[in-house]
Amino acid sequence: MAKQHLQNSSFFILFILSHSFYSSKSQSFIGVNYGQVADNLPPPATTANLLRSTSIGKIRLYGADPSILKALSNTGISITIGTSNGEISSLASDPTVANQWISSNVLPFYPSSNIALITVGNEVLTSGDRNLISQIFPAMQNLQNALASVSLAGKIKISTVHSMAVLKQSEPPSGGSFDSEFGDSMKQMLGFLQDTGSPFAINPYPFFAYRGDPRPETLAFCLFQKNAGRFDAGTKITYTNMFDAQVDAIRSALNAMGFKDVEIVVAETGWPYKGDSNEVGVSVDNAKAYNSNLVSHLRSKVGTPLMPGKSVDTYLFALYDEDLKPGPTSERSFGLYKPDLTMTYDIGLSKNGDMSPATPSPSTGKPTGWCMPKADLSDSQLQVNLDYACGQGIDCSQIQPGGTCFMPNTLKSHAAYAMNLLYQTAGQNPWNCDFSQTASLTSSNPSYGPCTYPGGS
Repeated sequence: MAKQHLQNSSFFILFILSHSFYSSKSQSFIGVNYGQVADNLPPPATTANLLRSTSIGKIRLYGADPSILKALSNTGISITIGTSNGEISSLASDPTVANQWISSNVLPFYPSSNIALITVGNEVLTSGDRNLISQIFPAMQNLQNALASVSLAGKIKISTVHSMAVLKQSEPPSGGSFDSEFGDSMKQMLGFLQDTGSPFAINPYPFFAYRGDPRPETLAFCLFQKNAGRFDAGTKITYTNMFDAQVDAIRSALNAMGFKDVEIVVAETGWPYKGDSNEVGVSVDNAKAYNSNLVSHLRSKVGTPLMPGKSVDTYLFALYDEDLKPGPTSERSFGLYKPDLTMTYDIGLSKNGDMSPATPSPSTGKPTGWCMPKADLSDSQLQVNLDYACGQGIDCSQIQPGGTCFMPNTLKSHAAYAMNLLYQTAGQNPWNCDFSQTASLTSSNPSYGPCTYPGGS
């Protein structure tokens, strides 16, 4: 069953890619968190210019800083703003406070600043504050009514953000269920989200999962690297990465409560590149692997096993380091960019990077050969390689229906073509044919019939 699922999904990836991936350099499902617990951040206008140079389509603020909202006007970037946990009580108890919040933080900026979502607090249900938990739903209602009073209900959504700790069970993904401790509050919120068409926002961090289980195979599972996968007996699906498993656990929990139409948004996910000596898994290599492989996974639009064919809107954490945050060094080391706008590491977000469809370069005359998957690869690893290669902007149209290399319609054949095409267009260097040590160069031309693999000498 797992092989059948994976092979069928390869066809779906390529179909989706042909219809939507190449349509734009900006990708609406890739977002970033813009925290401000720092004293060294560049001016908002400078940040707005940085964002314009990337494929980031969404940004999440933890408040509603007017200087940032002004700087983001007319950029087209979708903006999430938020209330603090400390504001929830007054918003819940007094509708006039909610009206004033909308008047101060939305009306002066919308629609030139593309505010799309307001998050009411952050991880309230798992805060342990029962009084605050009881107030989250009334606060959301009052803000919704305030939006309706100025004809913005439906144009701007209201939600709140949860940690993965709202789940009582997350493994296997098909058994995902919410903790009954949140019973009435969760039902009220989910009913609100369903009625208003608003998303369920969640913060999955495979990094924390690895920190609790620091085995090499867990690290590979968390980083989208080669691994044996984890079999879900409930669905007969083998999961090849932790991100999909965590998001599908939320999907299962929503479905179990009867809210199958409530969509999921990943409000935060990331990996720290630096930490204290006692923090496991913290390195630039791991942070780059997680974020770049996640971006490639999102770009492939394969989705998750329970939500195939679309990418969940995902906000990477974070745009910058926040040097004033308390706690271990890792808390201050999630930034994709430095305050001087240089990249901490490159995950392919630049519009001038790997976003443009590439075409095979003319042969240089050197014996470059062809890049092929190793013979013993599992379907799950072939799927990962296919997702990654086609997610880098190469032209995978020849392995779509009607393409000269579509037949044979097998995962191995499609992955081989895509991997070789990426190798040929990325520079024909040995490291371009690595794929986490699952590929190698060959001098035997794999072309057949009408299908020509670029390469050779």
